[in-house]
Amino acid sequence: MVGTMSLLRALLSTARMVRHAPRLADGLPPDDAVLLDAPDDRLGPALVAAAVGDHDPAAKLLATTRDAADWENRDRYVARLAGFAHSRGDWLAGWLASAPGDPDALLVRAELAVRRAWESPARAERLREVRPLVDAAVEAGPGDPVPWRLALDHARGTRAPHTAFEGLWEQAVRRSPHHYGCHVSALKYLSAQWYGSHRECFDFAEQAAQDALPGSLVKALPARAAYAQLSSGDPVAVRGERIDAAADLAAALCAGYPPGDPWPAELRNLLAYVLVGRARWAPALEQFRLTGPYATSFPWGAGGADPLGGFLAARDSARRELAAVTPLRSRAGRGGGGGHYA
Repeated sequence: MVGTMSLLRALLSTARMVRHAPRLADGLPPDDAVLLDAPDDRLGPALVAAAVGDHDPAAKLLATTRDAADWENRDRYVARLAGFAHSRGDWLAGWLASAPGDPDALLVRAELAVRRAWESPARAERLREVRPLVDAAVEAGPGDPVPWRLALDHARGTRAPHTAFEGLWEQAVRRSPHHYGCHVSALKYLSAQWYGSHRECFDFAEQAAQDALPGSLVKALPARAAYAQLSSGDPVAVRGERIDAAADLAAALCAGYPPGDPWPAELRNLLAYVLVGRARWAPALEQFRLTGPYATSFPWGAGGADPLGGFLAARDSARRELAAVTPLRSRAGRGGGGGHYA
C-alpha cells in the first residue's frame, strides 16, 4: 500500500508539472536572453571606453559619485572597474600615470590589490603587503566610506582581532551610518565562516535593518545573514522563521523598484536564492520574473560555481517545483501554490 501511494503521488506530481510548468514560464526571459552582471547605463559607457584604453569616462563617473556622496553606486562601480583592471592592468596604470593623486584611481588600485591578495594562497601575507595602498585610498578620500569598506575586508583577511575591527567599523559608520557595503563587510566578519556565528550574524543584521532609513539597502542585510546560513549547509543554527522574516523584509524593499530594473538585480538574485533555499517556490519564481534578464555572480557563483548556470538551474527548479504542488484544477494566477510556498 505504501509503495502504491508513493507511485500515485509521483504520478500526480508529474501530471501537475506537465500541466502547469509551461504556463509558469510566462514572464521569464528565455535562457539565452539572460545577462550576467550587466552594467547599468552609467557604467556601461565607462567600460566600453576602458576597453580601448580610455580612463576619462571612468574617472568622471567616479568623481560624480564622490561629489554627490552616492556611496552605494560608487562602491559598485569601483568593484566593477577593479574587475576590469584585473585583466587590463595597463588601463589602470595609464590612469594613475596621468593623475597619480586621483582619489578615484587610488581607490580602484586598492580594490584591485586587495582582490588579488584574496585570491592568493598566501592571502594574509599578501594582504599585509598591500596595506599601504588601502591607507593611501583612505587618506585620499577623507569623507568616503568605500575605502573603509575595503579596510574592513582587508582586516578580515589578515585575521584582525575584534578590537581592531571595531575601530575600523567606527570610522566607516562615522562617514556613512547606513552604507550597505560596510555593513556587508562587518556581517562577513561576524559570520560563522569567519569569527562569529550564524546567531551573531543575524543579531547584527536585524538590528542594522531596524535602524536603517526607509528604502536603505541595509534593510536587506538579514537576507545576507540568511544566505550565509543556507550556503553553509547548516540548516538548524537559526530557526527557519527567522530566515523567512529576513526574506520577507528583503521582498518589501524589492517591491519599491520596478520590474526589470538592473539596479536591484543583485538584491533580487539574493532573495531568490534564499527563497529557493526555503522551498518557497511561488515567491522565488516571482523574484525571478521581477529581476528579468539580470543574473548576478553573487550569490550563484559562490565557491567557483558557474553563476549563470546556477541562476538558470534555480529558476527552472522553482518553476518545476511550483508546478508540482499546484492543484491540477487550479484556477489561480501564475503565483499558485498557496500555503507555505507563498
